[in-house]
Amino acid sequence: MSLSLSTPLLFLSTHRDSQRVHSLTHPRNTLTASFTRPRLSTRSVSKPKRKVHTFFCSVMPIEVSSQVTLEQSRAYWVSKSLIAWNVDAVDGSCYLYSSRRASLSAVDNGIEGHDMKIKLELCTDGLPEYVIKKFPHLREYKAFKVPPDLVAEDRLKCQLSVAIFSSAGMLISATGMQLPGVIDELFSYTGPLGAVFSDEAITFYLWAPTAQSVHVLVYGDSVGEEPLKIVQLKETNGVWTAYGPRSWEGCYYVYEVYVYHPSTLQIERCLANDPYARGLSADGKRTLLVNINSDAFKPEGWESLADEKPDIVSFSDISIYELHIRDFSVSDNTVDPEFRGGYLAFTSQESAGINHLRKLSKAGITHIHLLPTFQFDGVKDEKDKWKSVDTQMLESLPPDSAQQQEYITAIQNEDGYNWGYNPVLWGVPKGSYASNPNGPLRTIEFRKMVQALNRIGLRVVLDVVYNHLQGSGPFGENSVLDKIVPGYYLRMNTNGQIENSACMNNTASEHFMVERLIIDDLLCWAVDYKVDGFRFDLMGHIMKHTMVKANNMLRGLSKIKHGVEGAKIYIYGEGWDFGEVAKNGRGTNSSQFNISNTGIGSFNDRIRDAVLGGSPFGHPLQQGFVTGLGLQANGHDHGSKSDAVRTLAVSKDHIQVGMAANLKDYVLTDCDGEEVKGSEVKTYDGVPVAYASCPSETVNYVSAHDNETLFDIISLKTPMDISVDERCRINHLATSIVALSQGIPFFHAGDEMLRSKSLDRDSYNSGDWFNRLDFSYSSNNWGVGLPPKEKNENHWPLIKPRLADPSFKPCSRHILAAVEDMLNLLEIRYSSPLFRLRSANAVQERVRFYNTGPSWIPGLIVMGIEDGHNGVPGLSQLDSIYCYIVVVINVCPTEVSFSSHALRAKSLQLHPVQMNSTDTIVKKTTYDASAGRFKVPSRTTAVFVECRD
Repeated sequence: MSLSLSTPLLFLSTHRDSQRVHSLTHPRNTLTASFTRPRLSTRSVSKPKRKVHTFFCSVMPIEVSSQVTLEQSRAYWVSKSLIAWNVDAVDGSCYLYSSRRASLSAVDNGIEGHDMKIKLELCTDGLPEYVIKKFPHLREYKAFKVPPDLVAEDRLKCQLSVAIFSSAGMLISATGMQLPGVIDELFSYTGPLGAVFSDEAITFYLWAPTAQSVHVLVYGDSVGEEPLKIVQLKETNGVWTAYGPRSWEGCYYVYEVYVYHPSTLQIERCLANDPYARGLSADGKRTLLVNINSDAFKPEGWESLADEKPDIVSFSDISIYELHIRDFSVSDNTVDPEFRGGYLAFTSQESAGINHLRKLSKAGITHIHLLPTFQFDGVKDEKDKWKSVDTQMLESLPPDSAQQQEYITAIQNEDGYNWGYNPVLWGVPKGSYASNPNGPLRTIEFRKMVQALNRIGLRVVLDVVYNHLQGSGPFGENSVLDKIVPGYYLRMNTNGQIENSACMNNTASEHFMVERLIIDDLLCWAVDYKVDGFRFDLMGHIMKHTMVKANNMLRGLSKIKHGVEGAKIYIYGEGWDFGEVAKNGRGTNSSQFNISNTGIGSFNDRIRDAVLGGSPFGHPLQQGFVTGLGLQANGHDHGSKSDAVRTLAVSKDHIQVGMAANLKDYVLTDCDGEEVKGSEVKTYDGVPVAYASCPSETVNYVSAHDNETLFDIISLKTPMDISVDERCRINHLATSIVALSQGIPFFHAGDEMLRSKSLDRDSYNSGDWFNRLDFSYSSNNWGVGLPPKEKNENHWPLIKPRLADPSFKPCSRHILAAVEDMLNLLEIRYSSPLFRLRSANAVQERVRFYNTGPSWIPGLIVMGIEDGHNGVPGLSQLDSIYCYIVVVINVCPTEVSFSSHALRAKSLQLHPVQMNSTDTIVKKTTYDASAGRFKVPSRTTAVFVECRD
C-alpha cells in the first residue's frame, strides 16, 4: 500500500474482511482430564461479511450517551500497580471489579456479578514518566494505585471493569479495561514458541496469559472432522505447553482457547491456528506439524546457497524490481501450465519471463521485490475452487467498453488473483502459489523459487505486512492472534475499539510480544528461507524501536552460525505518518523523519510527485516536471502561466534533492538562487523534502504496484494530442531520473515494457486481465476495457476517450525500444561507482547541479558528478575509467541549448552505452567544450563522461 504525505487525510482501502464463524456447539468427546468449562456466549454468532471503504485515517472516538458502559474499554491497566483512566470526577471512590465467568453488569447503584471488588487510590502525581513513554496518548490520564497484595496474574483471566462513585455513593462512570501494559510487565517472554521438534517428541508452546484453559486438537489430515487426539496444555507464567510424539509430524492441529473476549463481553471458545505456524492446510484451516529444518524439505544445494548468492558490497549498489508472483507467469505461454502463477514458474529457466529477468540482472538489477507471499486472504488456496472468464471473449470487446470490468468484478473474490495485503498468518508461504497447499510443498517450492532467482543473479525481497491483520474477534476464520490474547495484538483507540487506519485491525508493535512475533517472523524468513531483504508495508505504523531491533537482529546473522550473511540483508518501507500513530501519537514511529540515521530505507514520494505531478490522491490531470507542467498544457487549471512555471521550478528543486539521495544536509542552490539544505526545501504543505542521513536510506521511485502504472499516469497527464512516441520518451525520462539518482532506485515490474493496466488506479483485485504482463513484448495491455468501477468510475470520463483512441496504444516496436532504454540506463548506472555513492559526505563533495537559480532554463536538469583526479584536492579516486560525469535531462518538447562556464574545456563525450544504442535521438546530443555548451534534443536524457587519460 502507498500513501502520499502531501495528502495525509484520506486513506483508500478495498481489502476484504471475510469472516466465517466457528460453531460453539460442535460435539466431541474429550480425551483429557475434566475441567470446569467457563460460561459461553449464547448470543447469535452469525456475522456478515464487511468491506472497508474510504475513510478518514484519524479514527474519531465514538460518542456515547453515558459514561456508565462496560461495552467500551476506556481505562488502561498500564502496570501491575497502576490503572490509567481519563475520568473527570475523582471526589468519590474508585473500584476495580473482576468476574471469572464474565458476569459483570452495570446497574443503577453500581456493578453486579463480580467475584472481586477492590478499592483504588488516586495518585495525585499522575502517571509516571515510564508509563507515559510507553503510552504517550495517556499523558493526561489520571492514575489510580492498585493494592500491592492483588494477584494481578489471576485477575487478567477475568472480565475486568473500573467504576467511580460520587461522595454520596452514586455511580458516575464505569468502563472496561485495556490490558497490554500490565501484560507486558508480567508476562513478557523470550522462550520457545510454536511447535518445537526434538528427536523423540514435539512440544507445543503457546503464549496466552489471559486464557482460562487451552487444548490442542490434533487431526490426521487437513479435512477430517474429528480430532485424533485432544490434549490439555498446562500453564506456567502465561505460556501453555504440551507434549506429543514425534509420530504426529505431518498431522494438523488447532488450539482451542477459552478466554474472555472484550468484543463480546463473554468467555469464548476460540479455535485458532498457531501464531508461530510454519505450515498450514488449504486456506489456513489448520496448522501443519512440519519441521522445516528437515533435509527432506530442502532442495538440492540449499545449504550452500549462501555461497552462491550474488554479492552486494554496499547497500548503495542495490536496485530493486517489484513483482507480483502471479503476474510474472500466469500469462506466459513459455512456462509449464502447471507452474504458471506460482513459485515453480521461477524455476523455468528458459521461459520468456526468466529470460527477461536475466537481462535485467545482467544490466544491473540486484533485487526482486515480491508482493506478499505469506498466507493471506482473498484467494482460495485450492485452484479447483477458482472461477475464471473466457479471455477470448474479453479480447473481442472494444478497448473502452465497461463489459470487461463487469465480467472481472463478478468473480474477483473467487478467482486466483489478489495482491495479498490481507495478512492471516505471517510465517507461512501462501498456499495458492504452491502445487499443493496441503503438506510441505509450500516450503519446498518457495525455497526453489529463492534458489532459482539467486542463481540468475537476483536477491529476493519479501513484502511484509506487519501493520495490520485481516481478521479479528473470537469467531472469524481469518482471526488468529485476537483469539489467543484478545485485545493485546491489535491497537485500540481510547474507547477500546480496534484502530483501522492501516486498512483494518491495526497491530500494536509497541507491545512486547507483538514486536517479538514480528522479529521472530523475520528471523524465520531470513534463516529458513534465505531471504535477502524485507519491504515493510505502512512502516510508519510500526514503532521505530521495533524496526531498529529487527534491523540489528538481521545484521547480526552470520553465515557460519545461521547460514546467511545478515550484513547483506536490506530493509526498507513506507514511512508515511498518519492515523493514530501520526506525530508519534503511540510512541516514536518509523516515519520518514524518525527512521533517519538507522540505515533503514524509506520510499521517497517527493521525487515521484515532482516528476509526475500532484499526488496519487490529487486530480489525475495535475502535471509535473516530465508530464508537461508549464511547457505543454493539457487543459487542466494549473493557475496562470507564471504559476505553472514557478511550480515547475519548485518541482525541479524537489527532484534535484531526490537525485542527491534526498539527504537532509545536502546543500544546493534552489530556484530562488539561495543556498539551502535539502531539509530546508519544503513541500507545498511546508514539510521538509529531505529526511535521509545516508544514500541507502532513500528509495527513489516514480511507480509502484499502488496507483496507475507509469505509462498510464503519463497517458492521463500529458496532452491528448501528443504522439505515442512522445509518451514513450516521457516514460523513459521518468525512469532515467530514478535510475541515475543517488540512493536506491526502485522500479515497478513492466514499467520498462510500457506496462498498462488500462488506466486502473488500484488493481489489487482486478484479476489477471487488467494486471497482465507480456514478456513476448507484443502488447503492453493498454485498452483492455474501462478499469473496474469501484475505484475508477469517477474518472471514466477522462479514461474512456483515451482508451478509445488507437493512437495511444504502443506497438511492439515501442515496447522493445523501452526495454532497451531501461537496460541501457541500468548499464550506465553500473558503469561507474559515481552513480552509487555510499555516504552523505561523498554526495555533497561530488554531486553538483547546474542550471539553477531564477535564470534557469525551464525543463532542464543538469547534474555533474566529479571523481578524484589531478587538480581536485581532497577527492579520492573511485572510478578507474571516468573522472567526470554529466547527466542532462531535457523534458521540453523542443531542443534545448545550455552553457556553463564550470563545464568548459572538459573532454566530455556521450556515454558509450548511448553511443551504441539504437536511440538515434540521443545521439544527436552535442557538447561544445570551448563554450561548455550542450545541445539536447527534446525529451531526452543524455549522459556525458570524461575518460581518464
